[in-house]
Amino acid sequence: MSSANGGRGPRTVALVGPYGSGKTTLLEAVLFANGTTARKGSVSANNTVGDASPEARARQMSVEINCATTTFIDQSFTFLDCPGSIEFLQDSLFTFPGIDAAVVVIEPEPAKVQMLKPYMKRLADLKIPHMMFVNKIDKATGTLTDILAALQDASDTPLLLRQIPIWKNEQITGFIDLALERAFAYREGKPSEQVDIDDQDEEKQARYSMLEKLADYDEHLMEELLSDQEPAREEVFSDLQREFSEGLVVPVFIGSAERGQGITRLMKALRHDSPDVSVAAKRLGIPAAPDTTVQVLKTVYSERGGKLSIARVMQGTLKDGAVLKTPDGEETRVGGIAQVVGTNTTKVAEAKTGETVALARLEGIATGTTLSTGKAPPKKAEIEILTPVYKLAIQTANRADEVKLTAALAKLIEEDPSLRFAQDSELHEMTLAGQGEIHLRVAVDKLMSRYGLKLNTKPASVPYKETIRKPVTIRGRHKRQSGGHGQFGDCVLEIKPQPRGAGFAFIDEIVGGVVPKQFIPSVEKGVVAYLDEGPLGFPVVDLSVTLTDGSYHTVDSSDAAFQTAARIGMQEGMPQCAPVLLEPIMKVRIHVPNETTSKINAVVSGRRGQLLGYDAREGWKGWDTVVAEMPRNEISNLIIELRSLTQGVGTFDVEFDHLQELSGKVADQIVADRKKAKEDAKAD
Repeated sequence: MSSANGGRGPRTVALVGPYGSGKTTLLEAVLFANGTTARKGSVSANNTVGDASPEARARQMSVEINCATTTFIDQSFTFLDCPGSIEFLQDSLFTFPGIDAAVVVIEPEPAKVQMLKPYMKRLADLKIPHMMFVNKIDKATGTLTDILAALQDASDTPLLLRQIPIWKNEQITGFIDLALERAFAYREGKPSEQVDIDDQDEEKQARYSMLEKLADYDEHLMEELLSDQEPAREEVFSDLQREFSEGLVVPVFIGSAERGQGITRLMKALRHDSPDVSVAAKRLGIPAAPDTTVQVLKTVYSERGGKLSIARVMQGTLKDGAVLKTPDGEETRVGGIAQVVGTNTTKVAEAKTGETVALARLEGIATGTTLSTGKAPPKKAEIEILTPVYKLAIQTANRADEVKLTAALAKLIEEDPSLRFAQDSELHEMTLAGQGEIHLRVAVDKLMSRYGLKLNTKPASVPYKETIRKPVTIRGRHKRQSGGHGQFGDCVLEIKPQPRGAGFAFIDEIVGGVVPKQFIPSVEKGVVAYLDEGPLGFPVVDLSVTLTDGSYHTVDSSDAAFQTAARIGMQEGMPQCAPVLLEPIMKVRIHVPNETTSKINAVVSGRRGQLLGYDAREGWKGWDTVVAEMPRNEISNLIIELRSLTQGVGTFDVEFDHLQELSGKVADQIVADRKKAKEDAKAD
């Protein structure tokens, strides 16, 4: 087996799977077993190589990619420990283009299977070879057969059982490797020990099932099985390697990361079966050439404030100081190369094909960028960008810190491009949007702890509007005399509602010069200035204002006087027009496992939504898409309830649909809150 990979170069492997499945613990076990670390840390003790940030340790969960390089036998492996919460999925999506394979880590609990789907689906779609490690096998309460059947529901690719457990006194004491046809007994703190296979019938039955699945993609093997001919071991291993590399099967291994069980077998499978970096380069569309090409997988800012880009050399040799070109033709210079084990870095002079390293001072280079030393710009990697589903308004406790906040946010968004920052001029607030409540809380914690900012947060405001329901004709008159030239403006305005979505129209119907032509634009300016805030306190839309009559003074009339007269007319006339609140209605597509669809329908109804229908989610086996129209205010915290009902995997996308009248207690409360907010702002 050891010679089969033929020295195919360094590998990069992602550890993915749901929150709590034990990925960080598995990384610790791998590093310890390979001698990279002198002791094995634990998540509960806050001393793991990964999850070293204050935000991760406070929550005892991964909140960003952790990178560590180790050596197994004669092979270099870089592991990327990906966060398990769906709220940090974007981090994983940026790393996927540069990996050779993924290990999907899952607990032996059928109830948690749906948590796997977001990972299994994307790995299969991207044609990334992936195997499964059923962790905590020592705590399994059901049979592996039942667990495997449940796991298959989350995978569109056939699962291939590579190992079966050995039971003794209702405890798992080891495993049988179905490819090797050998049994191994677990030993606490030591490598597994080969033992005799006690239940030959069970082993032969399980092995035959494995061979049958392999034979689905190998006619020669199928012929051997039909002829009751035992295939050669080399043929079996060759099929395992090929079918895994081509993404035809998902091999399943078992073990306990906490106890260090099953680690060596997993590493041997990765070493033997994983394709080399050339396959990943081909997926990225990188043409074979003497040029050095690099894929940026992750951006981090060190405690000292320096920028590090975790990147993989897809081809060629990267030297310190090399000049790299972006897909846009921009150039950047490598300011240092280092190997990474968690937060520890070791400087090196160069990085060879397949190595994943940290590159210093790649200024202006974003996560996901493909870089090359070639004359022609490299092809840009196609990476799925997730739509934000949760938004907070953020404000510095000290206004003098706003510039500092903007600079800190720029660095934070470089690290995590799934964050979106916006300054809303209409609502006069800064907002931060992301993938959920925990995602944004982590972001805010980083802003405060790293950059010394004091921040206040609240739910993002809803851009309500108001309109009118009946027409009114009103005179606006402004007259002031205070020595010298006075001020005089007089206009008659006809205010009428317009159809929804028609916007604002100003109409000039002056005849006979009762309002001179040069002052008519002044009237329009005064009207438009008023529309920023109507009688209910919100911007006014969907109305027309017609200037029908007026008068002027040859000396005292002016641009300012007619603007003021128009504003007076609007202030007096608009409250008489039956003003009504308009709330934004959004079209929402909610994506959930189909066993929760009925619950989601109830959620939509409970949030003043209108259900438009639902159907199977395209390309997602066992999932539905619920389509509805919902008030934007009701969507602000929808993701929290949605995740609670779907084991954290439900999501949605949303777009503005229309404005709709809102009256009654809900509208009254919104108007009262707006009035109070204005009073509080004046008091400050």
